[in-house]
Amino acid sequence: MADAAVEFLLGNLKQLLVYNAHLISTVKDQVDSLCNDLRLLAAFVKETTESRSKHAVVKELVRRIRIEVYKAEDIVDMYVFYASVHKSRTNIEKALHIADYPMKLRSVGKEIEDIRGRVKEIYDNKLFANEVFNKSASFIRCPPSVEEDNVVGFIEEAEKVAGWLKDETDELEVMSIVGMGGLGKTTLVKKVYNDPSIQYEFYIRSWVYVSQVYSRREVFLKILYDVTRENKDTSQWSVDTIADELRRQLKDGKYLIVLDDVWTKKTWDDLKMVFPNTKNGSRILLTSRNKDVAIHANTSLPPYQLRFLTDDESWELLEKKVFPKGTRCTKELEDLGKQIARKCYGLPLAIVVIAGILKKKDKTRSWWERVEEKVNTYVAMEPEQCMDVLALSYNHLPYDLKACFLYFGVFPEDFEIPVWKLIHIWVAEGFIQRIGDASAEEMVEENLQDLVDRNLVLVEKRRANGGIKTCRVHDMLHDLCVKQAEEENFFKEIKGNEPSSYISVDPNVFRRVSVHSRVSDYVSSKPNSSHIRSFLSYGKEETVLRPDLITYFPGAFSLLRVLDVRPISFPRFPSIQLVHLRYIALLGTFKVLPAAISNLWNLQTLIVETNSRNIDVQADLWKLLQLRHVYTSAASDLPTPSSKSRKSAKDPLVNENLKTMSKVSPNSCTDVILTRTPNLQKLGVRGKLMTLLEEKKGSCKFDNIAKLSHLEKLKLLNDTYPIPPLEGKLHDLPEWYKFPPKLKKLTISDTMLGWEDMSVLGKLPGLEVLKLGDNAFVGETWKTPDGSFVRLRVLQIGKTDLVHWEAAGHQFPQLQQISLKHCEQLVELPSGLGDIETLEVMELSWTSHKAIASARLIQKNFKLLVFPPDQDTQT
Repeated sequence: MADAAVEFLLGNLKQLLVYNAHLISTVKDQVDSLCNDLRLLAAFVKETTESRSKHAVVKELVRRIRIEVYKAEDIVDMYVFYASVHKSRTNIEKALHIADYPMKLRSVGKEIEDIRGRVKEIYDNKLFANEVFNKSASFIRCPPSVEEDNVVGFIEEAEKVAGWLKDETDELEVMSIVGMGGLGKTTLVKKVYNDPSIQYEFYIRSWVYVSQVYSRREVFLKILYDVTRENKDTSQWSVDTIADELRRQLKDGKYLIVLDDVWTKKTWDDLKMVFPNTKNGSRILLTSRNKDVAIHANTSLPPYQLRFLTDDESWELLEKKVFPKGTRCTKELEDLGKQIARKCYGLPLAIVVIAGILKKKDKTRSWWERVEEKVNTYVAMEPEQCMDVLALSYNHLPYDLKACFLYFGVFPEDFEIPVWKLIHIWVAEGFIQRIGDASAEEMVEENLQDLVDRNLVLVEKRRANGGIKTCRVHDMLHDLCVKQAEEENFFKEIKGNEPSSYISVDPNVFRRVSVHSRVSDYVSSKPNSSHIRSFLSYGKEETVLRPDLITYFPGAFSLLRVLDVRPISFPRFPSIQLVHLRYIALLGTFKVLPAAISNLWNLQTLIVETNSRNIDVQADLWKLLQLRHVYTSAASDLPTPSSKSRKSAKDPLVNENLKTMSKVSPNSCTDVILTRTPNLQKLGVRGKLMTLLEEKKGSCKFDNIAKLSHLEKLKLLNDTYPIPPLEGKLHDLPEWYKFPPKLKKLTISDTMLGWEDMSVLGKLPGLEVLKLGDNAFVGETWKTPDGSFVRLRVLQIGKTDLVHWEAAGHQFPQLQQISLKHCEQLVELPSGLGDIETLEVMELSWTSHKAIASARLIQKNFKLLVFPPDQDTQT
């Protein structure tokens, strides 16, 4: 998409100028000039965001801008690649390339000038100025048609809304109903609006459809007509005159005004002036796709978040829409019908559209089977009824959020996306422009929350602090992402089963490729990869890459920024010279991270999963000043920085950007290493943890961890292999004041500590999440002391031999979640846990029948989850 492409390229060029002046010195002036030219086009792209979909000329100009941006991006990135490769050559190799290298540099300069010439043509185009400064009038969208018959679901919701409207509060109140497009907000409100008890309660009523593009004058006139039922000649009235008359008509009666489909805060601010608060119980009912609009309209009353239909409700709605009144679906088609309804994922709009498609032909099993196989495809065949409605939310997004939203399409349908992965990839893609002191990760989280508030992204799981842990998008929105992304050359989805399906992929057009199946076949086809910036694969089947392809993949993708290929298993770590790479996630059987990684100067995130217990890091990670996150499944033995270097903030070997290191070996937790990571926020340690506590000259390695003043998350995994676990267990813990001062989350596993050591953890002042993995603590009895765990929100206890647990509610004053897994010896839950007012969820997995029974006895306001579900019936 041009918006993201222009912004990303400007950010990328700026970084190139800052960090690689020595590499691009010969074309620096030309790159500077190109940046200035593109900034003008970037302003044009932002200015025409809303009008683009309505004007073919603007759309064509943006398409031409995108082409030139991509060409500029290619030539500058390739130049840096050539320069980096040439710099790493030996003197002999440089001599061999004494002729061709300067020729490449000259060709780069010429191509940059050619691009600047074409950019000037676009800028000088008269249509450019016409579209920016002389925008044509916008259109008014018609209100959606709403059937009042065959309304399914929302019975409880309608009763709640109606009850609120009839509440005895005299003050003028605004209530909002929010939800994804097509979820049925208008249908619900119409059901309430036409309820006889509401009609009786509010004699003065008006329903007005606002939409994205509205006229204050027309909105006020519609309400005025509904209130007076008079066709006055208002042609000469100003907007202020109409507003004054409307306020006069409303001030003496109890009124209900429905503002349907409000998109922005400004819209509410424009309209609210005509609604007087006469303290007679008047109400305003507002519907919106954007949560922040609802909160802005009434900060004291939370908006009502409309839910999706259940599977049963979905089938009920589909059946009513397909079959005439008084008839039912045949038994032959019922199973298929329920499956079709289920594949609409609770979205009423999709169900209604698919019902219309089913009605077009005879009701035969073969026809319904065809529809069931490709429900989303058939819904997309009726764009005006469904996809165009959903696309309104996308079109209304700010330019910087559009790329973020489209990126959800690279993941498979129904994929539960870990937010940490999404955040790292978005940062690597360059979607986030930092503002002030905010970190890139903080900016990304704000963007994600914005998409959630706009009901475009669904939250699946939340963290203890309320943050989003995993998320996804509705299948219909996923289809919208894929369709829009291909139209804007943002990415190409590949999920065909035949290699021939890869031929249609033109990397000169698509900068990102997302392979969902047969990834090995795609790699084996050796596609033209010179322009691909992101290669992502989320296939379900793991495949081992053929040895002959390791030299090709991923090295042939020379301009890659993001490489996420978890399903492909590498027999050895590939030799890569990808100087633009920012994010890499690999799976393999390797035991070494080679020194060549040290040359990936742009690298931000490194994720390595291997079946080895340890991995030898030969790469000099301290040279990678952009590196932010390192994740390895094996214990990483980190290299020791040169002893000649100074330990100061200005030391080039101090990485102030590094936020995550997980997992490292205990031997790597030395003073000389951890002082190089002063801003570390997350640390995972795997190995023989007793090494951390062995004192030498009055100190131990754990003291170095305690000095990490920004560390919030610490994971300690005691892996004693080949020593038996009992021989490698920890005998005690450091005193609480020897832990990192800002520690919020602690995970411990296989330490086999005694329960009396829990008193140390209970004293940690900022601890909010405590996860005790298998065999973290052993012993039959745990007596929780008073004055402990004052801020703990989440407590998880894994496999243990605990039999008796004694605790009182006041010992966990802020606890919200308790999870017990494989605590099979525990005879009962402490009765005091039922007195914890903040407790929301208790999860019991594979615990004893007695423990489950005791949990039911103390259950008050919290939700009890038992796994497996039938476990509480076992004897």
